[in-house]
Formats: sequence, C-alpha cells, structure tokens
Amino acid sequence: MRVMGFALLILVFMGCASCGHPATGADAVDTAHLEKDLLHLETKIPLAAVSGRIDHMAYDPAGHRLFVAALGNRTVEVVDLAAGTRLHSITGLREPQGVAYLPALERLVVADGGTGGCMLYDGHSYAVLGRVALGDDADNVRSDSQKIYVGYGSGGIAVIDPAQMRKIGDLTLEGHPESFQLGDSGRVWVNVPDAGEIVVGDLATLNLRSEWRNHDASANFPMALDRQHSQLVVAYRHPAQLRILDSRTGTVEASVGCVGDADDVFYDAATGLVFVSGGDGYLDVFRGPTRVNHLPTQKGARTSLWLPAERKLVLAVPARAGKPAALWIYGIT
Repeated sequence: MRVMGFALLILVFMGCASCGHPATGADAVDTAHLEKDLLHLETKIPLAAVSGRIDHMAYDPAGHRLFVAALGNRTVEVVDLAAGTRLHSITGLREPQGVAYLPALERLVVADGGTGGCMLYDGHSYAVLGRVALGDDADNVRSDSQKIYVGYGSGGIAVIDPAQMRKIGDLTLEGHPESFQLGDSGRVWVNVPDAGEIVVGDLATLNLRSEWRNHDASANFPMALDRQHSQLVVAYRHPAQLRILDSRTGTVEASVGCVGDADDVFYDAATGLVFVSGGDGYLDVFRGPTRVNHLPTQKGARTSLWLPAERKLVLAVPARAGKPAALWIYGIT
C-alpha cells in the first residue's frame, strides 16, 4: 500500500458537540491512536421553520451566504453566515437536493428531485429565471467556469449552459449518479452505487473512459478528489468504510472503517485534510489510514459543506426530539 499524500479528516455527526469515544459496536475505535480534537464548535445558526431532511449546501463567498437545500421542507434556505441569521426562504420546490452558486452570473442553481428540473434563480432577488427539464430525481450539482452539471434519473449527468439556460448534452450511465467530481480536461469521476461501480467519463466527448467495479463494499455515495496526489476518497455505507483510490487506475490504496451513512466528503488542499459527514452521528478524524478522533454530535446530521476560505465546516442538523433544525459551524484548531 502506498503512503497517502495527505492526512484524512472524516467528519460525521450525532448527539452533541462534545468529544466522546464509543468503546463497543460497529463504531468502536482503537483508542491508542486518538488525539486532541481537531475541530471545535463555534456557533449554531437556528433554522426554526425547517422540518424534515436537509440535503446539500452551497456558498457565496463574497456575500457570505449559505444556500441550504431543505429537502423535507421543500425550500432552499438562504443564511447569512457572518451574521448568523436566516435571510430568505425560496419556496415552490418539491424536493430540492443539489445546489450551486455561480458568482460570475450571480445565479443560484437548484436541482429539484421532485419535478426532475434544474431551477435557476437570480442570485439577489431569488426570482425564477428559468427551468431546465431533465427527468426524475435531479440530484447533485457541480459547475465550472462555463457549464453546470447535474446528476439525474436512472443514469445521466446533464450538461447545461447556465447563460442560455438549456441542456446541451448528456453523459449516459448505467445507474443513478451520486457524488461526482470534476477534473482537468473534461474528466469526471462518478459514484454509481446502483451499478456497483465508479465510472470515469469525459464531459467534452460525453463518452465513458473507465468503469471500476466495487469489491467487498457497496453503496458508494460521497466522493472527494485530491488532484495534487491523483487520489480519490470514497466513502461506502456497506460496510461503513473509507477507501483511497488512485484516480488514474482505480487501484485501492487504503481501506479503513469509518462512520456509517456517509453522505458528503470534502478534501482541503491547503491542509491535506478530508472531511466526510454521515448520519450515524460521529465526527471521525483520520490521519493517513489511522483514525485519530471520534466525536459524537447528532444522529441524522449527515450533510456538510467545507468552506476553504473561511476555514470552517458547516454541518446541517435536522430537527429532532423537539429541537429545531440548525447549522452547526465548526472551526479548525
């Protein structure tokens, strides 16, 4: 096994923000390797009117605004991170899942799984500018300097021109795409858990390059890309496991147990840390293949967003047991 080119930080949240280390069960850890906690809870921003599941988030660095896909609430919540207050609630959606903010166009993109459409909004008035019909289950959204990419349906990534607000192409897959990451020269890596594989595609030609079968693990949902070291970080749910793969060949370079129900993974190039959030309710911290933190937060809080410029991680915590939904903001020590 090759030594990984970065330290891994895995985050998944349950219960409370204080440190705790379970000694038994599926989440039991080797306490000999535990270190001082690397994240600390700075504040909680309440989302009192939000109920149900919370999905993905996006950020506007210039305006310090967080866009939260409150799927179960059928809204997108706009939050002022600096002030710690809710600014606006975008309604009229059925299942908002993926979100992206386009600073150059000052537009907000929302994938509405219920209608199968990609919605585009004015980034300041939040007025609807257009809708691109895709089919069912519009989900994850990514963007580069020119295009929007939306995973949807039973096997496709739509390529959308955000200025003209129309679909200009499709990358066809053999199952619904979960997380996908954009590389150089049009390359894209896609988790396709229904097909039991990771797919490498070319968004310039809309062709597939490689298909890497999963072995001894399934339900690969979140993914992060480390361009510098040519590595993918992929979290699986069955069993709960984190794998490091060579992004050129698909070779598994490391495989370690991690928190269950993982739903988001982020790699920070500045620190070499990787953040993974999931629903079983722990904050796991890995340095290389060794777990060094295992912190309980709240069960069901499985989506997060890493803000590299702010050096913060935002955790979406759904309403539970009489406590309102909230965004938990963590800083790195």
